[in-house]
Amino acid sequence: MALQQPAYERTQVSLALETSIYVGLAILLVITCLLILLPFIPLVTWGIIIAVAAYPAVKKLQFALGGRGVLAATLFTVALLALLILPVVLLAETLVDGVQTLVAYFREGRLLIPPPPAGVETWPVIGAPLSNLWSLASKDLTEVARSFAPQIKALVPGVLSASAGLGLTVLQFTLSIVVAGVLLGNAEAAYKVTCALADRFFGDKGREIQQLIGSTIRSVTTGILGVALIQTILAGLGFLVAGLPGAGLWAAGFLVAAVLQIGALVLIPAVIYMFAISSAAKAVIFLIWCLFVALIDNVLKPLLLGRGVAVPIVVVFLGAIGGFIAMGIIGLFIGAIVLSVGYKLFLAWLDRGHTMSQET
Repeated sequence: MALQQPAYERTQVSLALETSIYVGLAILLVITCLLILLPFIPLVTWGIIIAVAAYPAVKKLQFALGGRGVLAATLFTVALLALLILPVVLLAETLVDGVQTLVAYFREGRLLIPPPPAGVETWPVIGAPLSNLWSLASKDLTEVARSFAPQIKALVPGVLSASAGLGLTVLQFTLSIVVAGVLLGNAEAAYKVTCALADRFFGDKGREIQQLIGSTIRSVTTGILGVALIQTILAGLGFLVAGLPGAGLWAAGFLVAAVLQIGALVLIPAVIYMFAISSAAKAVIFLIWCLFVALIDNVLKPLLLGRGVAVPIVVVFLGAIGGFIAMGIIGLFIGAIVLSVGYKLFLAWLDRGHTMSQET
């Protein structure tokens, strides 16, 4: 017996060492795969989000086309690419034309800025310096540009970097739409894979969590991005009708702010500008339209956000906004999904604890 104990211990040590080696190799393999796939993770993630959000509409289109799923996915991909590319092209043309016009007016001395309206100097904190700068610009814009030349030079690299980043973002979304089209063309196989993953991770709660993730993605798409897009279209129409210079740039800035739930901050300077350069009647009409645009999300968001999701709307909203602050625009979906799944798992844990206490 004394001779068998060391052999048994050596066997256990050997098994533990072998298991550790296997686990280490598995971890190394996973890390290597993630490093290889790292450049494609955002594309695939966005492709999955777009595919899940669009699946009900594509399913209806497939039914209308007699069950031809590949054709429906192809038509959806082409339509979504057109919806992405056409506004970008129009916005780029608007920006280029606006910059060229401003440069030409500045060189020819035709770029005139009206004097500040009465009462600007009485505004708290910023009133006096804003009034002085505005008055100087209305008299001698060249002098203002010369005085701010160092700041303008410092901003140029940032503007160029932001422009390059915007171009890469558009390219990423274009490729993500193509990925979404491929996934939708193979929807049945993708559905089976997601079912297997959900069952593997969450057991008997897998199908419920899978449906929760899909409904949360669609809820965030319609309730936050959809509402922001509707507001942007309405705001852009107001900018165009009012004749606001660089309406496309204003609309792009408003879209970003609307996603952040601070769209009104972009409308305030636009309203001030209209009161400065336009008649009182036109400025008041523009102000009423901006108020309508700013307040319409209070009606649309309760109707669209959280629709079809088995969690309270506040959970989806907090997850989306918190995720956006932490991870950018993709955090809208990741934050809402993680918080919703965590909420459901927390309720399941509480329910299980309550059931066990009753049994004892």
